[in-house]
Amino acid sequence: MAKKGAREKIRLKSTESAETYWTFKNKRNTPDRIELKKFDKKVRRHVIFKEAK
Repeated sequence: MAKKGAREKIRLKSTESAETYWTFKNKRNTPDRIELKKFDKKVRRHVIFKEAK
């Protein structure tokens, strides 16, 4: 069985379209919600993706 650690699977949602990314983050190092600038395939440019629960 897998042990429960500090890593959690999160969804990053685009601020400009319905595009989403799934990734993992370490809850101990970054307890608050994260924002990353990633490429959005629907609008074809880099936009800010915010963590959604």
